[in-house]
Amino acid sequence: MDKSIYSAEYLRLCVLLRDLRREAGLTQVQVAAALDEPQSFVSKYESGERRLDVIELGHVAKALGVTIQKVLERLEG
Repeated sequence: MDKSIYSAEYLRLCVLLRDLRREAGLTQVQVAAALDEPQSFVSKYESGERRLDVIELGHVAKALGVTIQKVLERLEG
């Protein structure tokens, strides 16, 4: 199993989170505000520069208006 933050599977998650944000009609600034984080936090996880843990992923999903389950279904689907 590749443990790099640059694995193809993790990069698919990054792209999916960006797509979900765009589908929700949100900017990085708006998501960052909902997370009480700087805009660079969103930029870094969307680009794969920063890896999210499961708790952070839950907060991001909520800010995007979806559940972690929905994120995983889309990732696997």
